[in-house]
Amino acid sequence: MKLNGIYTALITPYNSDYSINEQALEKVINKIIEEGVHGIVLAGSTGENYSQTLDERIHLMKLTTKFIDKRVTLIVGTGAVTRTEDSINLGKEAKSVGADAIMISSPPYAVPTSRENGLNALTIDKAAGLPVLLYNYPGRTSVDMDKEFLDIVSKSKNFCGIKESSGEIEKIDFLMNNYPSIDLCCGMDDQAFDYFKAGAKSWVCAGSNFAAKAHIALWKACVVENDFAKGEKLWAAIKPLMINLEQGGKFVQSIKYGVNLTGIDAGPPRLPLLPLDDNEKEKFESIVNEMNKTIDQIV
Repeated sequence: MKLNGIYTALITPYNSDYSINEQALEKVINKIIEEGVHGIVLAGSTGENYSQTLDERIHLMKLTTKFIDKRVTLIVGTGAVTRTEDSINLGKEAKSVGADAIMISSPPYAVPTSRENGLNALTIDKAAGLPVLLYNYPGRTSVDMDKEFLDIVSKSKNFCGIKESSGEIEKIDFLMNNYPSIDLCCGMDDQAFDYFKAGAKSWVCAGSNFAAKAHIALWKACVVENDFAKGEKLWAAIKPLMINLEQGGKFVQSIKYGVNLTGIDAGPPRLPLLPLDDNEKEKFESIVNEMNKTIDQIV
């Protein structure tokens, strides 16, 4: 599987009692597909996977598969659990529901060595038998998918991409130059333009839950049209939102509020997270409105 395009890290809408809002989930999926995203990544940190039971995650797989109805690529996350057995079960379920790929991250809290982490990923891969998108997010897992890890997992042809979310800009050239069989996918929203300039062709992004038009416009300018002058103008409009998301300290809360601004009730984040306060909402809405206004003028 080749990664090319905008892949939305899907939210999980909740009702006021924190149960899954299935109607809102369907609305979000239909909206972003109609707006042109190329794929959906289910059960990542944006989807609050860390707060969900295994039964809920399997239920979400089935719902999302039904709602997508093979219109775009579906990648299912197997991470945010410490037991390898749970990741294996999630991977097997992903295959059984017809997912196109799984996403493997480092197990949190265990802090495995690079060798242990690599062998763990291969174990999940073998059980699932699907293409694999790696998810390197040491800020959440305390483990970096480094050279030793990548040398181990690259022995399997299933490892087709890596969502790089370390924030280390030098990782772009390192991954592009040393692991050509593993597609580099931007996973750090405030660095997206740097990734596209370096030759990356995909972006797993949360902001496309509510602003798919802007994300697709940047991807199209850089990857399809190879027009980086236009891309730079688009990036100037998009970057304030990306900085707010990545550096504001309230990523999931902000994404959910962004979805609310589109008229779809995303509901609250699950505890321990709390919704944005009124001042944060006002600031966020202003940034989104200014971005949308500028994007409309450019495209």
